[in-house]
Formats: sequence, C-alpha cells, structure tokens
Amino acid sequence: MADAVVSGSSPSAISEMNQARIAQELYKRGTLSRAQIAKALGLTAPAISKLAGRMIEDGLVRETGDMPGLGHRRSIGMQLESSRYRVIGVKFARSRVQFGIFDLAGNPLQQSELPPVSEQSIPQTVQAVKDHIQQALDHDRSIVAVGIAVPGPYLRHEGQIALVTSMQGWRGVNFIQSFGQAFSVPTFIEQDARAGALAQSLFAPQNSSPNLAYYLVGEGVGLGVIEQGRLINGERGGATELGHISVDVNGRACECGNRGCLERYCSAVAIHKAMCQPPYEGLFPEAEHLSHAAACQMLFYRAAQGDEAASRLVAQTAACVGYGCVTIINAFNPSHIIIGDIVAGAGQTLLETVQRIVAERALPELKAQTEISLSALPADATLMGAAAVAVSHFLQDPTHFASILRQRQVAKNKPPTTPPKNG
Repeated sequence: MADAVVSGSSPSAISEMNQARIAQELYKRGTLSRAQIAKALGLTAPAISKLAGRMIEDGLVRETGDMPGLGHRRSIGMQLESSRYRVIGVKFARSRVQFGIFDLAGNPLQQSELPPVSEQSIPQTVQAVKDHIQQALDHDRSIVAVGIAVPGPYLRHEGQIALVTSMQGWRGVNFIQSFGQAFSVPTFIEQDARAGALAQSLFAPQNSSPNLAYYLVGEGVGLGVIEQGRLINGERGGATELGHISVDVNGRACECGNRGCLERYCSAVAIHKAMCQPPYEGLFPEAEHLSHAAACQMLFYRAAQGDEAASRLVAQTAACVGYGCVTIINAFNPSHIIIGDIVAGAGQTLLETVQRIVAERALPELKAQTEISLSALPADATLMGAAAVAVSHFLQDPTHFASILRQRQVAKNKPPTTPPKNG
C-alpha cells in the first residue's frame, strides 16, 4: 500500500489531511486498531502509527486497550476524543431561539430557550444570543466552535435571509456580520433544514444513507437534501426551498409572491392560524394566547384523545405534509425522508396519513425504495443540526480545532470578558 499523496501539497498539509481522514473514520466506525485504519484508508502501517502518535499527543484520539487484531495479533484500539471537545448550537426560528451545548457525538449537555421573539425585539434577541454564546465560551473552555441554523431561503454568501414569512424583520439581520467574527472560536452558519439533514446523518447511525432528505415542518417548512454524502445548496444557498413550492396554484397568497405555497397549509404558523379562524374558530379558545409550538402541541394532544375537530385539522395538515413528501420523492429520489420539528409531534397519525398520500400519488418506481420516518434524535433536530454544522467542520480539519482547544485551555485562568451576574 502507498501513502496518500496530494500533488503540490506540503508534507504538513498531507499530514493534516490524513489526520482528518482518520478522525472521520473513527467518528463513523467507533473503536478501530491502527491496522484497521491503515486498511480502510489505504495507508501504510508506519504512516498510521506516526499520524496516530501526533493525534494522541494533540488530544484528538485516545487508546482504549487491547482488541482483536488482524491475523490473531494483539492490537490496541483507538477512539476519537468526542467528549473532550464541545460545540455550541443555536437555532433561529421565527419566534423562537434555542441554544445548546453538545459534544462531538451530538450528546446534548445543556439546552435552553430564549424569551419569545417579536418583530420589534429581533435586534435585542440578536444581542442576547451573542451574550449567551460569549458567557458559555467564558465558562466552558472545551467549546471550540459555534454552529448556527437559520430559516431559509438563506443567502449563504451574503449572510441574509431572503424571506421569512410572518416575521420579515429577520431579513434585516446579517448573520455573517453579526456572528461570523464575534467570538474567539469559529462560527458556522447554515440553513435550518440543511443543518437538520446533517444532524440526521452524523448523529443518528441508522440514517447513514448517502441520499437523505430532512423535511422540516415547524414554524416554516424547509428541506435539506444530502446527495451522495453532500448537501445540495444551489447557486446562492436557496436550493430545496420546499415550503415555497405551490400545492394549489389558485390557493392562499404567500408573502413570497406565489400562491398556494406548502408552508401556508402545514406549518405550525398555518396550523395555529387555522385553529383561530372558521371553521375552527371558537373550538380552541385558549390557542389564541399560546405560541405556535404550544398551540400545535395542544391540538395534537386533543386529537390523540379523540377530539373530532382536532383530529380533522390534524388529518388536513398531515395530507399537506404528504403532498410535500410526494414532491421530495419525485424531485430528489432520496432513500430516506425524515420528518422533524414541531408538526412531527403529531406522531404516528401524521406518518400514516403521509404514507397513504405517498402511496396514492408518488411515482411507483421511486416510492418503493423510499423510507419515510419521524425524527428520532434526542433533541430538536435543527438545534442538533446547528451543532452538526460545527462538528462537520471539526472533522474536516481536526488539527485546527485541537490548536483552538489548547489556546483556550492556556487562557482559562484569564478573567472572563463578560461580568458575572449579580446575585
């Protein structure tokens, strides 16, 4: 076997690239011996031993003790130090901002939610998020990156959201300017549904398909598609905007300029609005004073208890979610569609209706090979997706993040940049 060579690259660049390959292999497969890694990556045993030594010294991997080796020889297992490094995840939705700290394996170590956001409070919310992140960085020196998930369509090069129905004030926020260079660790920003797709791919081993679609049905409706292991982005970041595909060309007007957009029928905002208008007006009087998420949770609970009106509205919503799945199957042909966020809380009732709609309407040859399920992640998939964005960058350049951790550990005795809270 010959060592991997990149034409025109320096020895240090080749070493860093191969350390990234080792980190990715350990992340994907767990505990491996040096011989197993050498075989998987096409590198020589001496090269792997040298690289492994550097990674152990840098705190990227650790030895786990004896394990069965090739040819009945003794081998020592190695694991990625997933718990030694932490990342922050922040999810921006229309009226909600969620915050979490995760290890590299996606285990949620801390989760919180900021106060509800209004159109008028968006600037204060942005500042509160920055303060929240800085406080976490000051008090946890093992955090090496920040991942942020924002509603789409997100213009990834400009740093702005092109459209946020029912909360247009978010269009005035430039996320790159506000967060890109705000902290001592790197910050990475991604569209929310694409972040959710990354979370499903990285943190849910059962979702290891290279052709995966994450269908976000929350305050907005979005789609993240991984095709042959890579996210589909589009020219400016606006690809896979499922929420603004029309399911009724003469239907409800949308702020995007189209009519009958899917988001106008099955998002949490649309469900909440429907609960307060004819023919459901007066049937859910408490809904008017609830958040979008809380109103949906109440609706799903009442439907599960057999409430006729609630069951009818859930069925109508689920059918529209199903129409979205038909479009996903016919347009992108994924092997697995995972439905997540607020509306996925309708559970098995939603899933059964979606599967019925797909059976009736999707291309037979494509639907037969497509699995549809609800997200099974231990936390909000988009919040975990924000963390996954940071983790994916870690795996591409682990030596850089090992350096960041060393620098932060050296500086841990310096006074924090934010004053302690009174009391």
